[in-house]
Amino acid sequence: MAIQRFRALEEVLSRTPVQVELPKATVSEFYGENVFNKETMKKWLSDEAYKSVLAAMEQGIKIDRSIADDVASSMKAWAMSKGVSHYTHWFQPLTGTTAEKHDAFAQNIEDGKALERFDGDQLVQQEPDASSFPNGGIRSTFEARGYTAWDPTSPAFIIEQTLCIPTIFVSYTGEALDYKTPLLKALHAIDKAAVDVCQYFDKNVTKVTATLGWEQEYFLIDSAFYNARPDIAFTGRALFGHSGAKGQQLEDHYFGSIPERVLAYIRELEIECYRLGIPVKTRHNEVAPNQFECAPVFEEANLAVDHNSLLMDIMEKVARRHNFRVLLHEKPFAGINGSGKHNNWSMSTNTGKNLLGPGKTPKTNLMFLTFFINTIKAVHDNADLMRAVIASAGNEHRLGANEAPPAIVSIFIGTQLTKVMEDIEKKVKSGKMTPEEKTELKLNIGKIPEILLDNTDRNRTSPFAFTGNKFEFRAVGSSANCAAAMTVVNTIMADQLVKFKHEVDAKIKKGVEKDEAIFQVLRDYISGTKNILFEGNGYGEEWVKEAKKRGLSNIKSTPEALKIFTRKEVIKLFKQNNIMTEREQHARYEIQLETYMKKIQIESRMIGEIAMGSIIPSAVKYQTMLIENVRGLQEIAGFAPALKGEYANAKTKKVVLAGADEMENQQLPLERRASNGGLQSLAAPQIETINKISNYIASIQSNVYKMIDARKKANNLEDMQDKASAYCDHVKPYFDEIRYHADKLEFVVDDELWALPKYREMLFTR
Repeated sequence: MAIQRFRALEEVLSRTPVQVELPKATVSEFYGENVFNKETMKKWLSDEAYKSVLAAMEQGIKIDRSIADDVASSMKAWAMSKGVSHYTHWFQPLTGTTAEKHDAFAQNIEDGKALERFDGDQLVQQEPDASSFPNGGIRSTFEARGYTAWDPTSPAFIIEQTLCIPTIFVSYTGEALDYKTPLLKALHAIDKAAVDVCQYFDKNVTKVTATLGWEQEYFLIDSAFYNARPDIAFTGRALFGHSGAKGQQLEDHYFGSIPERVLAYIRELEIECYRLGIPVKTRHNEVAPNQFECAPVFEEANLAVDHNSLLMDIMEKVARRHNFRVLLHEKPFAGINGSGKHNNWSMSTNTGKNLLGPGKTPKTNLMFLTFFINTIKAVHDNADLMRAVIASAGNEHRLGANEAPPAIVSIFIGTQLTKVMEDIEKKVKSGKMTPEEKTELKLNIGKIPEILLDNTDRNRTSPFAFTGNKFEFRAVGSSANCAAAMTVVNTIMADQLVKFKHEVDAKIKKGVEKDEAIFQVLRDYISGTKNILFEGNGYGEEWVKEAKKRGLSNIKSTPEALKIFTRKEVIKLFKQNNIMTEREQHARYEIQLETYMKKIQIESRMIGEIAMGSIIPSAVKYQTMLIENVRGLQEIAGFAPALKGEYANAKTKKVVLAGADEMENQQLPLERRASNGGLQSLAAPQIETINKISNYIASIQSNVYKMIDARKKANNLEDMQDKASAYCDHVKPYFDEIRYHADKLEFVVDDELWALPKYREMLFTR
């Protein structure tokens, strides 16, 4: 294994950047060339089919099957003109990855001939084998049938000579088995609810679209090191590894010059993204060494989610061509920052208005405040659900770990907007407002764009922060599918807007003027949500204490967080907004628990395998070398120091007890006392190291056996909640204990004998 490590290092040192052939055209000329987008559809579809697909994309109108035949035929012709031979329904099952089953256009006909066929039935619906996808008990394994159904709101695309058609994925009985289905329903819910509220301010608003701009953080590791680290290959993170002398403490990597090999990789990644219509815009070094980030411009949320899922797949494929592997785990290396996926969320209208962006008049700013304060109210009332949706085995390492937003959900809005809200709360009364109060309040509201001009800083420690014209959900994990977080955010917002309209309409019916009714409801929301607003350092222990006083939850473990999905109010929330049935929710809860348990189980097995099969053998080899060294000193000096404080006189064979750093010269002949005392002091470091190695090995071995016993007990539990909790509470605690002693050995054992590539080798791209 040690030889493999050094071969890996030699392979890395020989790397040269892969030469990327840049397109001769400008980005605008080849952008979206592999996407069946509106521009392409207009060229290839009949006018009737084009209008029908457009209506489905923009208004949700169902496409007639006869039109589907036209679309399928044109889609096939376009794809074949680009050398495509197969098609697939591309979907996002609850595994956390994407899935696809390829079918050829070519079909056998009579006389041994073939004909390329692709009709509306094949486009609209397919029946993949669903037996091995997570289902949470919705169906038995032998009941394999499931359906994929075309999502026309997300355009088809070509990747590696295959036509990919974005679809939803449901069971035979109609329950959602994917991330996309609930998201589409949540987007429909917020569209309707937000339009109803917009009617208070602008009658021209007929559609509201939730938008998303994600920021994807990731690590790169050379493929040679990846292959030499089975823990990283199988779990996505280094389960062992002593921190290097240099990590991120100098902060010289953040926004620094991008390494040449990495830049070559990013360039090719961006080209592939542009061809697929993914509008990546930003690239830079992140805080930790070998950590990077890419981010696109805002898109409609469903399309943005598809693009992020597609990006994560493309990242890995391109990385392999550059002898890299991408690590999307939230905490691949202990001791340095992990990775998140910030979800920047907002809402836009068909009139071009960003509902979370201030306007130019008091009226448009009252509209902004309405959606702004309702967002705060929605998060406040569903804070635990927000915590639950970001819970995972990987994110457990980040939340509250002095580098990422804590497990306590809070909202940052900035001091200036806080003052605006305090002003509303102070001036608005339950009774009728005076004309002077209305005028003064509206004048202050009219100044919102000015006060936000220099007040768009973000609190990096806040899980949910307002950043000028959007809210940034910073606590989402880097490996997560954005759809989960976006389903929750849009659902709770839709639900809240429905409640808001009901309260305002009730006041209007009682004779309160519309604007004043809106102000009164907003004032009540402001008064009732102060405890979730926090401007300070979310990493500090002071905030933990303060949050407890405010009554805010601090749910640190994933199994505890996932329990929130079983609460009656959460089940009711998704059910009454037609997002998910109770059965679908329970299935997802079971799937997430099982996923968590299996990931901890895999890590536990890998820790035992590496500790017992690689780390301890390396330590024993070095310990043997030290023992031989001490024996050599014995032969020269004529005495044999024992390993636990006993010294043997080689001539008299007399054994005496002594301290590890002492020599009882009285037990030796007078003429040999001085020379042996000097040699003994030379042997003392070796003896001390030998004893340390023995202690570390004993601790590792003992804890590995205890961990295995705890794992066996957990495996015998029937209830998935109990099993996941047992892995969290009784198996996982051994990980750090075993690692502590293993990492100490790494610091002691001869570098040439250590089997695993080290942090200092893996974290600085060569």
